[in-house]
Amino acid sequence: MRLSRIGRPALGAIAALSLVVPSGFAESPPAVQHAPGSALGVNVAQSGDFSRIEFRFPGGAGVTSRRNGQTLVLHFSRYLTPDMRQLRVDPPRFLKTAEDRKAGGGLELVLTLADGADAKVVQSDGVIAVNLFAAAQTAQASQPASAVNRPNPVPDGGVVRVAVRQQAGQLTLDFPWKAPVGAAVFHRGQAIWIVFDAAARLDLGALPRGAPLAPAAQPIQGADFTALRIEAPAGEAAAARGQGGDWTVTLSAQALQQPDQVKIARDDASATGALSIAVAGATHVLWVADPSVGDRIAVVTALAPVKGVAAARTYVDLALLASAQGLAIQPIADDLAVSTDGDLVSIGRPTGLALSGLRGPQAPSDNGPGLPQPATMPGLVDFAGWSRTGPGGFVARYDALANAAAAEAGQGKGAPMQARMALARFLVGSELDFEAIGLLNLNARLQPNLLGDAEFRGLRGAANAMAGRYKEAQAELSTPVAADDPASALWRGYVDAKLAQWQDARSEFHRGASAWGQFTPRWRSRFALADAEAALAINDQRVAAGEVQAALDNATDPIEQLNARLVQAKLFEAEGDKAGALRVYQSMTGVSDAPWISAPALLHATQIKLAQGTLTPSQAADALDGLRYRWRGDATELETIRSLAQIYLSMGRYREALEALRSAGQHLPDLPESVALESDLNTTFRNLFLNGEADGLQPVQALALFYDFKDLTPIGADGDLIVRKLARRLVDVDLLGQAAELLKYQEENRLDGVPKAEVASDLATIDVMNRQPEAAIDALNESRTTLLPTSLAAQRRVVEARAWLMLGQYDHATEIIEGDRGTDAANVRAEVAWRKQDWASSAAQLDAMLGDRWRNPAPLNTEEEGRLLRCAIALSLAKDDAGLARLRARYAGFVDQAQQPDALRVALAGVSQQTSSTGDLARAAAEADTFVGWVQAMKQKFRETPASQTVAGAAAPAKA
Repeated sequence: MRLSRIGRPALGAIAALSLVVPSGFAESPPAVQHAPGSALGVNVAQSGDFSRIEFRFPGGAGVTSRRNGQTLVLHFSRYLTPDMRQLRVDPPRFLKTAEDRKAGGGLELVLTLADGADAKVVQSDGVIAVNLFAAAQTAQASQPASAVNRPNPVPDGGVVRVAVRQQAGQLTLDFPWKAPVGAAVFHRGQAIWIVFDAAARLDLGALPRGAPLAPAAQPIQGADFTALRIEAPAGEAAAARGQGGDWTVTLSAQALQQPDQVKIARDDASATGALSIAVAGATHVLWVADPSVGDRIAVVTALAPVKGVAAARTYVDLALLASAQGLAIQPIADDLAVSTDGDLVSIGRPTGLALSGLRGPQAPSDNGPGLPQPATMPGLVDFAGWSRTGPGGFVARYDALANAAAAEAGQGKGAPMQARMALARFLVGSELDFEAIGLLNLNARLQPNLLGDAEFRGLRGAANAMAGRYKEAQAELSTPVAADDPASALWRGYVDAKLAQWQDARSEFHRGASAWGQFTPRWRSRFALADAEAALAINDQRVAAGEVQAALDNATDPIEQLNARLVQAKLFEAEGDKAGALRVYQSMTGVSDAPWISAPALLHATQIKLAQGTLTPSQAADALDGLRYRWRGDATELETIRSLAQIYLSMGRYREALEALRSAGQHLPDLPESVALESDLNTTFRNLFLNGEADGLQPVQALALFYDFKDLTPIGADGDLIVRKLARRLVDVDLLGQAAELLKYQEENRLDGVPKAEVASDLATIDVMNRQPEAAIDALNESRTTLLPTSLAAQRRVVEARAWLMLGQYDHATEIIEGDRGTDAANVRAEVAWRKQDWASSAAQLDAMLGDRWRNPAPLNTEEEGRLLRCAIALSLAKDDAGLARLRARYAGFVDQAQQPDALRVALAGVSQQTSSTGDLARAAAEADTFVGWVQAMKQKFRETPASQTVAGAAAPAKA
């Protein structure tokens, strides 16, 4: 969404921030602690031939320096306001001017040295100092480096012994030459090249074989050069440093400091078209054969300090390779010529290079600016320059560029692309991202070779990033031609932050630091904010504070300021200042014309107030429920839903929690919050039905909740366990049909082998309890397997015997449990004998099962009372008066406490002792039905046996 104006609510929120934000909000980052009003101390001292400038940081600071001619730039890792009065009013000897500025969350000082002066940066005992002195003069100082008759740099003996150091994930190679020597360090493919413009033999004995950063190294000897080709893993970085005859090359898997960039321009003095590159201290042009490719590349060596090409550039006739020092040119045309004239390197062809602007339509005739030209880096967007419209305004400028592009396209298939690419630059610079994407896609279809052009990839990547098409942007900006470009690295960091790939974002922003200052303040602020969010996500609050401050310093309109304040409020919250964060959030909740700011502000404010207890869970739920319908389509919506679901769970509103989590669906699958929300949904379902959180619900409610969300049942053992636990709860309340339905689906569709047999055993037991013997037998038959644990096999036999017993197949039931000596099998045999009216056998088995229960004075339970009643009746019907007398003597004391005292009294009295008829005894027998007791025993067994118990721990398997 683009805003043509900023509404009053946004301006009011910014004004309110000055009242609610804790003191120091817009000052130095919170991570920098110093006294109010303090500044960086700058001390100056000088003598006749020497000047010194000292900087003292409270608490210390890191410093890096770079030199470009007579300009020395110092970058300090922290920012304090420097006291520049003496340096500006009365600079010391050897110093012309001094300026300070903020950059990358730290302080940069730009010192311009006097002509003929030199400088050295030193650091010790917490003091950072710059020593200024007269540069060493030579008799041939005015001559170009290549023309100077330099001393022979080859050491005595002709051998350069390479020293090697490994530390902190870096590999450092030291090349000690006898005198200053020109060098080049560059990437080509999966290799790093180190080239010197003198012939010597390299002693690589100290280089460890198979080192991760240098798995293989190949020295290459030429007549006038020495080279070392090192195979490097993808993404490996190289940095060079030279001083006199000593050169140091550092290899690392992490980003390293970029060299000073050489200036590449079209050679206007050439009539045929050529490139001119300013390389200070250029020494030689060497043509080196690449043994892995079989071609030759031109290498331009140069003296220290280092300078190079940060990102590869591809032209029609050549490619400039990325270099940490010097130049490397890969010819595409066979007749490419490379030469040096002092510090200038010229690249051309006899017929001229094919460069942009040489041919094609004329610039628009609207008296405005000419065709927008490429930026100095492939991924750099010149927002200010490309979007200039001239006196005719936007429409006239757009029409002129579109007409030029149309005229160019009308020239046919082989027409150049200058005007069409210029129109694309205008659209990107004007932040008309979707229009730019459409035009760039059309250009790529017309000329597929554009896909190998670094600028094209950078433009389309930037346009996709601005349009919120982050996956597409990531693909564009990660192509090899854009991989080494610092500006593209900034866009990659921005995209990674939007996709919550925090560590990658931090790495990319570090790699692109050198290009950050070349963007407009608006995008500097956005990049800094994205970097701050990435730092916050990995708990690097010090970096986050510096980046937030950089974003505030570069915010050019109220909305950008509010974006920065929102991130800084998150920083306050991360640092534990909940009250300060809450005041900032609350000041932003009323920004109606910027809902992408007010929505997360309301979300975080609600979360803080809920944690502080100033909002009840019900009030917080109402606030977040309204927010999730008011603001949709990004990570804030998903975070709102997650918070709302957690509140519902804490209140026991399980259905609403699941419905809220499922409402987000998969409409934002690229966001990491979507993955987290899906995980929350599955975890909530598991906690409810696997970890017992839903045990407080009525079984019918739990079953209804399960059926409504059964698609969330996990695959595998956990899902099966959830179903079994729910089925056992249903058994407790006699919902046997529903329990059987759950287990039957599980048996038929999800299980095999022993687990299937175990579930089928439970299913058959429930079917028998539900008086469905045929279904029980089917379940057992469908789950037979070769080997089963002994206990499970015995359980299945007893259940099957009971099923056949219910069907009247007494002999078959007895055969199944033949040989089983367990209590359950004895119950079945007693039941069979009873139903076959084998009273003597039935009485004997029942008496054996009662055992010496009569010795325990506790009242009989239902199952024991049923056995006693049946045993007495069987003894009466078997005419065993002696046995009945013995039974009566043992259990007469239990009659008064029995659940059926009358029936038990009749049975123990016997037929001959009562005037009652045989019908009375039959009624007593009917009341002694042991099936009810068995059902109760099975329910108790279900409750006592954990659903998670598996058959894997059973002792010995047996055939089913």
